[in-house]
Amino acid sequence: MIFCIDFVFIPFHVAGYVDVAKRIIDLALFGAAQNRSYRRLADFTDTIGNRVSGSKNLEKAINYMYDAMRQDGLDVHLEPVKIPHWVRGEESAEMIEPRPKHLAMLGLGSSVGTPPEGITAEVLVVQSFEELKRRAGEAAGKIVVFNQPFVSYSETVAYRAFGASEAAKVGALATLIRSITPFSINSPHTGWQDYQNGVKQIPTACITVEDAELMARMAQRGQRIVVRLTMGAKTLPDADSFNTVAEIKGWQHPEQVVLLSGHLDSWDVGQGAMDDGGGAMISWEALSLIKDLRLRPRRTLRVVLWTAEEQGGVGAQQYYNLHKVNVSNFDLVMESDLGTFTPLALQFTGSDAARMVMEEVVKLLAPINVTRLESHGEGTDISPWMETGVPGASLHVADDRYFWFHHTEGDTMTVQDPREMDLCSALWAVVAYVVADLQEMLPR
Repeated sequence: MIFCIDFVFIPFHVAGYVDVAKRIIDLALFGAAQNRSYRRLADFTDTIGNRVSGSKNLEKAINYMYDAMRQDGLDVHLEPVKIPHWVRGEESAEMIEPRPKHLAMLGLGSSVGTPPEGITAEVLVVQSFEELKRRAGEAAGKIVVFNQPFVSYSETVAYRAFGASEAAKVGALATLIRSITPFSINSPHTGWQDYQNGVKQIPTACITVEDAELMARMAQRGQRIVVRLTMGAKTLPDADSFNTVAEIKGWQHPEQVVLLSGHLDSWDVGQGAMDDGGGAMISWEALSLIKDLRLRPRRTLRVVLWTAEEQGGVGAQQYYNLHKVNVSNFDLVMESDLGTFTPLALQFTGSDAARMVMEEVVKLLAPINVTRLESHGEGTDISPWMETGVPGASLHVADDRYFWFHHTEGDTMTVQDPREMDLCSALWAVVAYVVADLQEMLPR
């Protein structure tokens, strides 16, 4: 292909990579690397477990991956960062009236705790921020339960993020947020929440869809609901941590970088296999596939396993602050953080000219039937780069079950499938290698 950019002809001979793409795909799906990313993920998560920001388990996870990728023959180093250190502590919720019932719950990240004796108060159930405002006069001294319907994660997560501060503004003592999920088997979903400056900080936790709906029905009948909430949550001083970096140096332009990534931290429930152990493993696997085939692209292939993504991309922002001086050398940034299920497409953000190149690159994925390029590459950790004009890419997978398990005890290896991970690894490796080896960087 030839594109005219500012009247300069730049060749992009993407079709010449058909054979090398097939070699990568064959190795991942049928060769010695078959099921390898799955086995690596199982070994990692079974050994380490969950890995919340600031925890000893996250430290162990970073050391584990540093050693494993070095043993794999990659050039590995650690880059220090400071990250939040929130501790859940002992926690429980009980409905006392109109009948005794244990409420499955998980405190939300950054929440303050309750007094040691807990908070016992009447409940006000609302379905929206608008209803809370309408009924503000009823909220003082109560525990507000948000029973908002699930519309989409991006829209509904506002209740988890901002529910505590909105309720505190009208005098609530605490909040219980219906978990942000379209499906539940009495499973609470945790996640980060944000207190607004100048607003009293009150304890906040997620409860299950079932219990939120139960209390909503009771409230509709006019029954008085009383809940006792006990949370030992606290925030400790920021902890030392690292972004974990592995590379295959480019042979012609080692200063130019194609970056692949996933985050190594998780929440403190489940195994963090889906979110985001899978994304971390396929990023490592992509480099392993390329190394095993003795391929070396023109530009450097760099895997970054981010720390403290769940707290708002903390490690990634510090990485960006450190490396943004070289922003012109970042060719493409890639992130996998929505599961490693069956891949359906590559999502891409970039110029029209870059999109034309990427349209040709995804055609190389015909052997695995993933030749669609969609708009809007996404990822908390790569967004600072995309905002400055660096092209970005992410995986679109068959993620209809993703939010069933997201941030729950159910995020375990049982969710993962070895062939689906092989497909994601093959896609990740082909795209990264080809873009890194093209004669020119992607047009901005």
